[in-house]
Amino acid sequence: MVSDKLLALPKAFLHRMEDMLGDDFEPFLAAYEQPRTYGLRVNTAKISCEEFEQIVPFEVKKIPWVSNGYFYNEDVRPSRCALYQAGLYYLQEPSAMTPASRIPVEPGEYVLDMCAAPGGKATAVGSALKGEGLLVANDISTTRARALLRNLELFGIPNLFVANEKPEKMVNNFPEFFHKIILDAPCSGEGMFRKEEALARDWTPEKSEELSRIQKQLCLNAADMLQPGGQMLYSTCTFAPCEDEQIISWLLRERPELSLISMEDYEGFSTGNPEWGDGNPQLKKCVRIFPHKMQGEGHFLALLQKEGTAGPSAGTSKTSRLAADIRKYMEEFFKEIGLKTLDGQEFDWNRVEVRADKVYYLPSVSCNFRGLTFIRNGLYLGDLKKNRFEPAQPLALAFRKNEAEAVISLSVDDPRLERYLKGETLTIEPEEAAHSKGWHLLCVEGYPLGFGKLVNGTLKNKYPAGWRV
Repeated sequence: MVSDKLLALPKAFLHRMEDMLGDDFEPFLAAYEQPRTYGLRVNTAKISCEEFEQIVPFEVKKIPWVSNGYFYNEDVRPSRCALYQAGLYYLQEPSAMTPASRIPVEPGEYVLDMCAAPGGKATAVGSALKGEGLLVANDISTTRARALLRNLELFGIPNLFVANEKPEKMVNNFPEFFHKIILDAPCSGEGMFRKEEALARDWTPEKSEELSRIQKQLCLNAADMLQPGGQMLYSTCTFAPCEDEQIISWLLRERPELSLISMEDYEGFSTGNPEWGDGNPQLKKCVRIFPHKMQGEGHFLALLQKEGTAGPSAGTSKTSRLAADIRKYMEEFFKEIGLKTLDGQEFDWNRVEVRADKVYYLPSVSCNFRGLTFIRNGLYLGDLKKNRFEPAQPLALAFRKNEAEAVISLSVDDPRLERYLKGETLTIEPEEAAHSKGWHLLCVEGYPLGFGKLVNGTLKNKYPAGWRV
């Protein structure tokens, strides 16, 4: 008996996959009868995988091809766990973790995620930067860009610029600027048919051809923003050669300064097929992920390098002129919570900027954002009220473990955490708080969740309404 999942697959898609896979077609079809897998990726800028394994309250199993990736069971709801709300992991389909794990991002680099929403790859590379350098995360949709910002804030990434712009416009601001670029291109989504049957219902052969024109333009934009010596990772979640090998074949002809380079291998990976492109044997350096060979959905990856050597960096940000009273209010708050460092670094007052009573901590990199539509530049620190500074939720999440003195840390199974995340006040015993009153960071296992204000043994909840669960 043929399952509903197989019946949902378009006939033209099945005919093409049979031509592509030959003897592998039957195992490929059989994979659609198998349940999908569920995964999460640990935020190693905040917590090590070893410590995560010790405190996670549900069963996880390592994903063998992603160093900080884990499978979890379908019946678990990890987004309800306080560890998720503390930004310690991101929920992501296991194959979709692969692209960001195969581009070697180093702290201090300038990285662009061109089509970044909802944030799976952007949070991964932002975490790898460890608060240094610059992450520019862009999405052309305003709604999606706002969701992207939320995930980046949850991960506590301070050195970010979240843009809501057409990539071709960004080229003028960032010519040959970035060390690394991720282009997870909009695609026909064939690799996700098992996960999302609606994609299969909407699929047509013409859709791939239409998308390939968009992908080509995006590839040129990315190539022109890449530094000499820089690396660009192109990925899709489709099997269609006209969106995969044929795009890379075309790009290598259009931009001969680019060449394919090998990625870290895994036994379940399949190589790119030169015959599905223009016959260039270099296409074997591409990676294909098939659901019958891996515990995940379908993906395509290509890592390219631009010839040459990177020039000097763009330098650091300019000195900020912060009004004395504003600095005074902020210093009073930082003294009250016992600020030590922020995201692993000394707090730099030159990076503080005030816009309409909102205070931001700008990236340390000076660059040309002029004329770009954006959602956020830097870390949102808080608001200036009458004669005081009120901290914002993204500031709480930018703190790592042990970076502030005034903390109240509860165990992951403490029922008060659930009440805090709903916005309720909490009763705190004297020995649980660093001080008898005032601002505190409420933490889960030492990892910050949000702010509260302690008054007579009661923690007044400062968890924002828009974040509550």
